[in-house]
Amino acid sequence: MKPDLKIYVYFSLLIFLAGCKVYSFTGASIPPEAKTVSITYFRNIADIIEPTLSPTLTDELRDRFISQTNLALVNKMGDLQIEGEIRKYDVKPVAILGNETAALNRLTISVFIRYTNTIDETKNYEQTFSRFEDYPSDQDISQAKLILIPIINAQLVDDIFNKAVVNW
Repeated sequence: MKPDLKIYVYFSLLIFLAGCKVYSFTGASIPPEAKTVSITYFRNIADIIEPTLSPTLTDELRDRFISQTNLALVNKMGDLQIEGEIRKYDVKPVAILGNETAALNRLTISVFIRYTNTIDETKNYEQTFSRFEDYPSDQDISQAKLILIPIINAQLVDDIFNKAVVNW
């Protein structure tokens, strides 16, 4: 086969598979009947309220679905529905030294998710996702959170997205 023809066949096959939603480059496996996704604003009901956490986590998850699927984002009643709340924002010492001081602190964020797939109810779930990052105890949390929250949010978004639409 000529090199030009090989390239044409290869790209034609990729376009066909992506168009049929049999395969996507993100690994998302979404039923072809699904056209919309609704992701409600994540309320923050943790004991400690970090004001930027709810909007950033919600927006990042919405952005992931918009950028990595062909689904349209709707306000309510999507074919795929994600709702939940932030239940934990917690800082605790870890790695205690001999003089009973902490070498590290740990920021933990947990979010409870209710996922509804109106096309395939066997995919529905309710689950708590939790991620953490450690930082030096001599660093103030108000400074550390500027770096840690984006890292933890990205991990949580990966977990929620993968559980909802990636069947590995």
